[in-house]
Amino acid sequence: MVNEKMNKLFTPYQLGPITLRNRIIRSAAFENMARANAPTQMLEDYHVSVAHGGVGMTTVAYCAVDLSGVSFDGQLYVRPEALPGLKKLTDAVHAEGAKVSIQLGHCGNMTHYATCHCMPVSADTGFNLYSPTLHRRLKVSEIKTIVKHFGEAVDFCREAGFDCVEIHAGHAYLISQFISPRTNHRHDEYGGSFENRVRFMNEVLDEVMAHAGNDMAVVVKTNMFDDCWHGSDIEEGIKIAKEIAKHKVHGIVLSGGSVSRSPMTILRSAMPIKTLAHYMPGNMWWLKAALHIPFVGAIMTPTQPFKELYFMEYAKRFQQEIKDVPLIYVGGVQSGDNCQTIMDEGFELFQIAHVLIKDPDFVKHIQENIHYHAGCGRSNYCVGRMYSKEMKCHECVERDGEKIPNCLKREIAKLEKNAKEAQEKYRKS
Repeated sequence: MVNEKMNKLFTPYQLGPITLRNRIIRSAAFENMARANAPTQMLEDYHVSVAHGGVGMTTVAYCAVDLSGVSFDGQLYVRPEALPGLKKLTDAVHAEGAKVSIQLGHCGNMTHYATCHCMPVSADTGFNLYSPTLHRRLKVSEIKTIVKHFGEAVDFCREAGFDCVEIHAGHAYLISQFISPRTNHRHDEYGGSFENRVRFMNEVLDEVMAHAGNDMAVVVKTNMFDDCWHGSDIEEGIKIAKEIAKHKVHGIVLSGGSVSRSPMTILRSAMPIKTLAHYMPGNMWWLKAALHIPFVGAIMTPTQPFKELYFMEYAKRFQQEIKDVPLIYVGGVQSGDNCQTIMDEGFELFQIAHVLIKDPDFVKHIQENIHYHAGCGRSNYCVGRMYSKEMKCHECVERDGEKIPNCLKREIAKLEKNAKEAQEKYRKS
């Protein structure tokens, strides 16, 4: 039975115009379960499984507001053809008693011509080594068009049956490419000063809130810090969050890191390089070859030691500064005890992903036993796999009868051992 101290966790929460049955949200971790940028039965089944497992709301990951903002064929983008499949998904999640959100964004320079069918765009012209691709600077007229697309995407999501949208303003995607001084070298009204660098974000949020009206909840994912050279630090991260709060959004998700420069800040532990290379498609032979060169993978994705609730100390700093918008914690939730800590620290809501990849019934388990630990070893096998195949825990892969090569099993064991040792070292410090 649920400990009395855990009652808050399983009480309803009013998120703007919608009511969640509890305080737990499945975060917008990329599933790679769309095909040809369209929803699939696999995508629906996964979100239904976590809804059945007890979350208050599940979030469908990364839906681009237009085709130019797509970075993978396994992602969605806003178009009429996707509506029937998404409506079927939202109806199925609602039947399980959960609310359903969808993350809206634009990847900017994190794509290729073959995927987005145009030259990748960003705040400025340059070369993204991590895609890799040349990208061009957006014209002011094009910026205005993308802003309009964000608003139209909210209407699309309402029609598809979603209760909430999450605007992705972090992780070095387009909005944060404008915000970060590392990627924005413009000299017009969208570059230079802090006020200019956040102008695009503010215009997007004005448009989104106007379209959300009084029946759609809106949350925004932002970086507390970029954790890369010449990126936004935590002091600027607080200023960014305060700008977001001015729009009277219904929640701010506090994350950090950059998918191109510091991905393990977001994920923690190490990137499983052998797994990443193994599942990578043959047309990316050049990257597969590079990953087999010693130390290349470690240079591209440097390890960040894992500890449970790894963003907590930073999130508490934001808590001291921002009082008028609910702050949503995310990062390193592994157990019922972690959930209790988040509640005790005064956060009303939090997001989880890794544990739900391994165990969609995680919420039901902590309802029965507050000390339940999901046992996720943080090898990040699911991450190494998800850029080429559907997101899946190695335990689920083997349970479903798919073979994992022995070399990958050895990598998983090594990385899980390292993550466990890092966590133990943290506990003793």
